[in-house]
Amino acid sequence: MTPLDADVAVVGLGSWGASALWRLASRGMRTIGFEANRIAHPYGSSHGHTRLFRVACHEHPGLTPVARLARDLWYELGGISGTDLLHQTGAISIGPRGGRALGNTATALAESGVDAEWRTIGELRETYPQHAALPDHYEGIWDAESGYVLVEVALVAAVDAAKAAGATVYERTAVTRVEPDGDAVLVGTADRTFRVGQVVLAAGPWMSIMQDLVSLTAYRAPMLWWRPTASPEDFELERFPAFIRHYDDENTIWGHGSVGDIPVKAGLSNDPRSKIAVHPDRLERSVRPERDWAGSAEVLDWAVPGLGPMPYEVAPCMITESPDKQFVVGRMPGSERIVLAGGCSGHGYKHATAIGEILARIVTDEERIVETDFMDPLRYA
Repeated sequence: MTPLDADVAVVGLGSWGASALWRLASRGMRTIGFEANRIAHPYGSSHGHTRLFRVACHEHPGLTPVARLARDLWYELGGISGTDLLHQTGAISIGPRGGRALGNTATALAESGVDAEWRTIGELRETYPQHAALPDHYEGIWDAESGYVLVEVALVAAVDAAKAAGATVYERTAVTRVEPDGDAVLVGTADRTFRVGQVVLAAGPWMSIMQDLVSLTAYRAPMLWWRPTASPEDFELERFPAFIRHYDDENTIWGHGSVGDIPVKAGLSNDPRSKIAVHPDRLERSVRPERDWAGSAEVLDWAVPGLGPMPYEVAPCMITESPDKQFVVGRMPGSERIVLAGGCSGHGYKHATAIGEILARIVTDEERIVETDFMDPLRYA
C-alpha cells in the first residue's frame, strides 16, 4: 500500500481553513495546508481589519452555541499568540417590535439559556443618538458578549499555531485536483500530487466553482469605512458599539465605531447594487461609486447621519451563500474522505475557530460538541 503524505490536507487557508488546520494539528495529526495566495491575502473573504462577533445570532438559533464555542477558542488562540484577537465590547441589535429578525435573536438567546436584554425605543434614542430616524415601534437587544475580531491578525495566529503544532503549510500553491483514490485522496498541485487520508475543502468563494459540490454562489460584497464629518468622538467604539440594525425583515445596516486607527465600518447586508454574483477568479477590484457604495451612502445618510457623503475607504470582498443561507459543513455526500466547509453567507468569520473545531471532530470521528445538523451538506442530498 502506498504510504500517505499526511493524515489530512486542508485546501484553502482563509479563516475556516486556518482554524481547521490549527485544531487538527493540535491533535497530533499529520496535517498539510494549501493556500493559493499568501496567508491573509485580500482576495477572498478573510480580510478587512475587523469582523463583528455576535453571540445573539438571528440567522439560526444553533449558531449561538457555535459562537460561544468560537469565543472560548478565540481566547485560547489569543493566549497562544500573545495577542488579544477577540474584543467583547458588546453589540446592539435594533429592529421593529414583533419583527422576525429581533424575534429570531431573542429565540437564539433563549434556546441557549440566556435572557435577552431588551432596550426600549427611549433607551435606544438616549444611549445611541448616532442612530437617527428610529421609528416609535422599534426596540433593541443588547448582547454584552459580542464585539469584534481582528481579522488578518487572527488568521495569521491560527496558521502560526498550526505550524507550531507540526502542520506544513504551502503558500502560493493552488490545488488543481482533489480526487478520491481508494483508501486515500489525491491532492494535486502544479508541482506534485499528495496522497492523504482525508481532505477538508475550505476554499471560500472558490467552493462555488467546484462542480461536484453543493450549489454555492459567490457574491461581490464591498466593505466600507467612514470618517465622521463632525464630532468623531461620538463615533468611537465606546459610544458607537457594534450593531445590527434591521430596517425591515430582509435588510440590515451593520457596523461598529472606530477602533484606534481603524475608521467607522458600516454598510448594508443586501444592497442589490453592490451584491453581485461573481466568478472568484474574475472579481473586479476597481471601485465604482454607483455600484459599490452609493446605496449604502443613501441609507446611512438618514439612518446614521454624520458619517459623511462618501466612504473613506472601499475594499472588495466576497461572500459565499448556500441556497438556504446556512453554512455547509460536513462530509461530502457520496464521499467518506472529503469534508466540506463553505457557505459563510456573510457571517462566518466570527465562528471560524468553532468551525475549525467542528471540522476536526468530523475528520477524527469525535463526539459532536455542538449541534451541527442544520449545516450538514446531507440536507441537500
